[in-house]
Amino acid sequence: MGFPTAQVLDNYHAAMTGDFDAVIVVGDFAQDLPEDFADFIEQAAQLDKRVGKQALLVAAEVPGGRLILAPTGSLERDYDDVRVIAEAAGTGARIAQQAGSSKPLLVVFGVPQQARYGQAEAVAYWGACQALYEPLEAREALGEAELETVSSIGIVGALDASWLEAVEAGKRVARDLCGTEPERMAPPKFAEYCQQAFAHSPVRVTVIDDVQQLQHEYPLLMAVARASLGVERHLPCVVRLEYKAPQPEQTLLMAGKGIVYDTGGADVKTGGHMAGMSRDKGGAAGVAGFMKTVALMRPDTVSVVAELGVVRNSIGAEAFVADEIITGHSGVRVRIGNTDAEGRLLLADLLSHLRSEAHQYTNPQLFSVATLTGHAALAKGPYTALIPNGPARVDAITDNLWEAGEVYGDPSEISWSRREDFKFVAPRTKADDILSSNNGPSATTARGHQFPMAFLTIAAGLDKHGSDSNKPLPYVHVDIAGSGVEGGDWQHGKPTATPVASFAGCYLHR
Repeated sequence: MGFPTAQVLDNYHAAMTGDFDAVIVVGDFAQDLPEDFADFIEQAAQLDKRVGKQALLVAAEVPGGRLILAPTGSLERDYDDVRVIAEAAGTGARIAQQAGSSKPLLVVFGVPQQARYGQAEAVAYWGACQALYEPLEAREALGEAELETVSSIGIVGALDASWLEAVEAGKRVARDLCGTEPERMAPPKFAEYCQQAFAHSPVRVTVIDDVQQLQHEYPLLMAVARASLGVERHLPCVVRLEYKAPQPEQTLLMAGKGIVYDTGGADVKTGGHMAGMSRDKGGAAGVAGFMKTVALMRPDTVSVVAELGVVRNSIGAEAFVADEIITGHSGVRVRIGNTDAEGRLLLADLLSHLRSEAHQYTNPQLFSVATLTGHAALAKGPYTALIPNGPARVDAITDNLWEAGEVYGDPSEISWSRREDFKFVAPRTKADDILSSNNGPSATTARGHQFPMAFLTIAAGLDKHGSDSNKPLPYVHVDIAGSGVEGGDWQHGKPTATPVASFAGCYLHR
């Protein structure tokens, strides 16, 4: 399995007689302390003023003799949310690991009886796993057994261990695919990882890697890939993942941006901004991670179909350039404004494919997931940006995803698509139908993360499926450029595995 398994217990007393070798107490130490540990904590506080203010290990008569205090601080303020519990649990888990623990017990206490903390214990487990995760390259070089020494985590609460582990398995897939360097996770190896991740599962994997087929069916994607075709190990592909529910009542159609390395192409990134661009595949990684959770949960009523465009945006004589006009899968003629706005091109082809087959499925909803714009990171900080079309607004899809993100520690914020966004990408002549982007950075462009959704709507043919059409299709663009890695550090930050938890919480957990 690779990550710590979840061992769920009904109460603290049962845990005290288990085979755990450390106890991590997570909560607001200004509240009533759990009675099994109160005496130990109060004695420690008499000796150390840091108790309740920062994470500490103290000796106590608990399993393993290790009592780790992981304070959250206040949880009652208007702006507090469940992430602080994940962070405290993660800090405590790292202390436990460094102290030699392999089977710590998580005890979460003093959580307010509020909806936003309804999954506090689950989020604590995932926070611990996030902190303990080690990169794929490190595990392959040094060995999982040497690095990931925590084998299981106990957690007290009314929880389903299989649910906890299914979400964590999805998060691990997402972290691996997002965070791994560009040669180890070049397109063919990305596809191979997916094939291995879904082997012997109900998810069908199809890898489309024939160049002629891709050129015919995904012309915008292949424009981005053009300069990479001379290097065999960089050849592009589309990874299609399909899960068919036994009794489908809803179908999620998901497109994931998988740029394994983004040089910017002919509009090359300068000033050190190329570092970290191996993580530009975070959208495809997040979709694949969610599919892993789907594969383990096997929902009865939710089908999921995903297409991941896995491409390297390389530099060379064959690179596509600004001013080119390329006809996409939808038949829409796209004028290239900037080759560093490449992700939306492959997403447009993927979405067009999914749009064209949506009528085959029950209650389809479409999504694009991508590390798309610096503007999303600037405007939303560490939060995922959700941008719905009209039918998605009517169906409250973004409202449901937002609420799930608040509860499951994977928060987002909603942005709205406006008329200015569609005007921004409108053609300037009759030679083309749409402009892909301006030639400036998205972070310094007004509505820099909203107008790409307008482009995707038109370039994928979804503008024919708005609220005013005979066949409306709900569509949400999900920009994770600000939320995809911890601390916004795209070169060194640990991948967050967003939006696995919010989608899983919204569509799979009842």
